[in-house]
Amino acid sequence: MSQHATLSPDPDVSVESLLDRVEDLSGMIEGLSPKIEEDRRLPPELLEALHDAKLFRLLLPKAYGGLEIAPPDFYRLTFALAQHDASTAWCIGQANGCSMAAAYLYPTVADEIWGQDPHAVLAWGPGKGQAVVEGDGYRVTGKWSFASGMRHATWLGAHSPVIEADGTPRVDENGKPVARTMLFPAASAEITDIWNVMGLRGTASDAFAVEDLYVPADHAVSRDNPAERQYHGALYNFITSNLYATGFSGVAQGIARTMHDSFMKLAADKAPRNMPHVLRDNAVVQSEVAIGDARLKAARAFILKETTEIWEEVRAGAPLTDDHRARMRLASTFGIHEAKAVADTVYDAAGATAIFNDNAFERRFRDLHTVTQQMQGRRDHFRTVGAYMFGHPLALSSG
Repeated sequence: MSQHATLSPDPDVSVESLLDRVEDLSGMIEGLSPKIEEDRRLPPELLEALHDAKLFRLLLPKAYGGLEIAPPDFYRLTFALAQHDASTAWCIGQANGCSMAAAYLYPTVADEIWGQDPHAVLAWGPGKGQAVVEGDGYRVTGKWSFASGMRHATWLGAHSPVIEADGTPRVDENGKPVARTMLFPAASAEITDIWNVMGLRGTASDAFAVEDLYVPADHAVSRDNPAERQYHGALYNFITSNLYATGFSGVAQGIARTMHDSFMKLAADKAPRNMPHVLRDNAVVQSEVAIGDARLKAARAFILKETTEIWEEVRAGAPLTDDHRARMRLASTFGIHEAKAVADTVYDAAGATAIFNDNAFERRFRDLHTVTQQMQGRRDHFRTVGAYMFGHPLALSSG
């Protein structure tokens, strides 16, 4: 193992200082936005700046040079980033969710991955594979996709069912199949370019595969499993999907806020063809702008209220309950779909202006509609929470 000293955490970091870092980067992010779209990945100079600002370390344990920020602050930061570029914000949200796995690894392994590398990024996605037990580790074979940020990742994670050496699936004490996430250097995988999509193009959410790759047992994590948690900061009482949902709701709302504000500027000067007045003097437009502003502010207030209250309870020692999880899921899903509704309204109201690449609407419209198609944006989450409210068991995904 390397003898380099473990990275130390940022002293006295605050959400205000982190938001200042985002603002300092805003010109660079917006200037590189066309390149991000064209190249379908984040450019090296932006990645360097994001690492320097510690934005890939928001949810990483402090023991490995992370910041361990609170969930409502994570929302604020993804919101702020998405106002400048959605793919950048999504990559930050995804990588930070993945970094929570560090709390479930042996300290020597977590230090190897993050503590000794200031540019460490872990990426993963769903797929099909298996991990066959061999000695003190596993032989892993399979293919996984939707691995956002994998083009700049240093490590990859492959969630795999565990197969015993005799070919039988490993089961736990309740008879359920055992699966673990296998962590290995990104260079070990074969990458396939599949990310030809309508929105969030810069996330490079491509596919990767490995065949018969040996992974040591201590690099196989049972993420979100309290029994295997090695690092016990309050943040890690939350599970990965809680923070994914919170962060990606911030992405959606940040996109919609920029679209809404851009439309207000457009409406001050644009007179639609064959219409006698500029858009700002149209009574319907005036009403829709006011309603849109209220919807975005209400959604933002809702998620900040819920995440702040839950964070304070958990930080004080309360366990994370199904009620907490349902509240976070409802607030995040509501925020995503309120953002979509506002974005759709201003896109329509902008008319033909909205279809041109050099305006503030076309790409953001595509990005936001891509957010809603991802797992965290599913409308079915409303049904899940509603069923829980009626007394049914909570059935939220932990992925």
